[in-house]
Amino acid sequence: MDTATKQSFVKIVQQHKGIIYKICNSYCRNRDDREDLAQEIVFQLWKSFEGYNPEYKHSTWLYRIALNVAISFYRKQKNARRLVSDEHLFELKEYEDENAEHSENVGRLQQFINELPELDRALMILYLEEKSHREIADILGISESNVGTKVGRIKQKLKQRFSAIGP
Repeated sequence: MDTATKQSFVKIVQQHKGIIYKICNSYCRNRDDREDLAQEIVFQLWKSFEGYNPEYKHSTWLYRIALNVAISFYRKQKNARRLVSDEHLFELKEYEDENAEHSENVGRLQQFINELPELDRALMILYLEEKSHREIADILGISESNVGTKVGRIKQKLKQRFSAIGP
């Protein structure tokens, strides 16, 4: 690769590093695993950069590769140890919240999402990032209608979980 291509790659990764961190935090509990996963994601991004299709936004391309790498990493590691804990999940959003009940509900939501299968968890990460159904479909490689169906079912499961714990 020429210097301009390398500089372009570095710029794209720098602009979207939050995506990488969020995914690493979603799939890994300890710091070393997060760092390993981040390195693997960047390596896979580098390997596929020449094949990048400019028809897609950089963030869509990056999410797709990062989630695929994270899911593979998680599956390889889950037999050896549990990588995702209730304490370390992706940050839904930075809240400055004075309402303790609201904070508790956000924590429960994070816990419930943490317990979802890998693909459903990835879908909810994107949904909570306010990605459109089209973008989620492109990133995950599923149909747009499947995204809508899955999101609806997951939301229903989450509502049931909240109902089960009471007010």
